[in-house]
Amino acid sequence: MSQVSNPVKKPLPEPTHWSKPFWDACKKHELHIQKCKDCSKLIMYPKRYCPHCLSENLTWVKSEGKGVIYSYTIVCNNPPTAFLSEVPYVVAVVELDEGVRMATNIVQSDFEDIKCEAPVEVVFEDITDEITLPKFRVLK
Repeated sequence: MSQVSNPVKKPLPEPTHWSKPFWDACKKHELHIQKCKDCSKLIMYPKRYCPHCLSENLTWVKSEGKGVIYSYTIVCNNPPTAFLSEVPYVVAVVELDEGVRMATNIVQSDFEDIKCEAPVEVVFEDITDEITLPKFRVLK
């Protein structure tokens, strides 16, 4: 009798032309963010245009990968089916030291240590040969 594999798989990011450098950096376990060469503002998440001045003149800079939890929730029930086996898990918005915010997960941390303004650092989860996800853990 053959085993039936789980047909539900987690969705994966689909890199675009302008987000590919972000995902390539993640594969190297580096966190990069965009910077507008015209107005010097930092941008997160990857975009084709600067949301501040609408310039297409964007570049990438390496982030230190440190910041604080800006907001979070602990998912305890009713997650999307693909994430059911991971309950409970933390979805958060992290404000990087560089000033931009990004949606992510908090991992490798005790729930009692997770709170707004808690300092965090990036860790990387290699999902496939092509996709590595940046996640964060609380610094003690």
